Amino acid sequence: MANGMYRIQGEGAFEYLAKAQAQEREGKEVLHFEIGQPDFPTPQNIKDAAYESIENNFTGYVSATGILELKQAIQDEIEQTRGFRPSIEQILILPGAKPGIFFTMLGLVNPGEEVIYPDPGFPTYGSVVKYLNAGDVPIQLKEENEFRLNPNDIEERITDKTKLIILNSPQNPTGSVMTKEEIDKVAEIAEKNNIFLLSDEIYSKMLYEASFHSPAVRDESKERTIILDGFSKSYAMTGWRLGYVVGPEEIIERMGTLMINALSCTTSFVQKAGITALKGTQEPLMKMMKAFLERRNAIVEGLNSIPNFTCLHPQGAFYAFPNIKDTGMNSREIADHILYKAGVCCLPGSAFGEGGEGYLRFSYATSIETIQKAVQQIKDSFE
Repeated sequence: MANGMYRIQGEGAFEYLAKAQAQEREGKEVLHFEIGQPDFPTPQNIKDAAYESIENNFTGYVSATGILELKQAIQDEIEQTRGFRPSIEQILILPGAKPGIFFTMLGLVNPGEEVIYPDPGFPTYGSVVKYLNAGDVPIQLKEENEFRLNPNDIEERITDKTKLIILNSPQNPTGSVMTKEEIDKVAEIAEKNNIFLLSDEIYSKMLYEASFHSPAVRDESKERTIILDGFSKSYAMTGWRLGYVVGPEEIIERMGTLMINALSCTTSFVQKAGITALKGTQEPLMKMMKAFLERRNAIVEGLNSIPNFTCLHPQGAFYAFPNIKDTGMNSREIADHILYKAGVCCLPGSAFGEGGEGYLRFSYATSIETIQKAVQQIKDSFE
């Protein structure tokens, strides 16, 4: 087997889901907080658009880079939310956002070149870096900075081998949201050092008190900045697999060639549904975020009521990231305790990198009643 196959890693979410399902097969009830998936149905108008496309036999191959109508909808979306209008040639439609992470690194990073990314962070970042035999440069997110990536920490780690910086704001697993000043500073650092910048903006529509800012406004994704976004979270379309990247035309053209060789194209009728998601009513998203705000407040209050737990208010996404260092257990030990003793499945912070040790991640994509029940069961498990 190729050496790279031993370097690539899985995700802790699926490991703990399997553990929880094993408990359920034994007849035990488990309350689920491990998977980062909205518990809302895909909005009906989006489903209807897919049904109509299937009925109209729009089910064959389409352009590897995406259908024109969806690219035009993304042009409108980027102009409205980021303040600039990319060319059609700057846009690549993908089956989910994850291929955008993989294709970006595969297309930009050579073995031995370095990638800077947040720690704790989405596991795919580090996994692909290791798979490519590139230099692994995780930057620890600090609780005293509300888990926002500090541009000064990035600048200190830049070398002549640095090829790519990855940002994720709003962030998984912490729910942090970088300020405009921080985002602008990272974009400035990337420009000054001639480094590519991948901005993972999959949670850009999922904000509470904070505001969203993209580093792409600096170069309009024409020189070094690549926007990664998708439909899974904001439109409850995780299983549909639809995402996109916006970047420099030459890079997008080469990534399109990767798309041809690896996946042929993104599912045709799913792309039609994506057009409706962007251009149709946003009322389901607004209702979902209103519910997530109520749940965020409930889970943060609940977690802070558990002895030896402390939790900040996340500013985006739908994850709480409590500090459990005072329990005397490490992240995996306490995640296992909570699963087997309390019947609550969450994730150890260490599943998101060494910087996540001492924390847990709770995905509050569940009802307030389930949140309150889980908090009480966790409390009871420590008595």
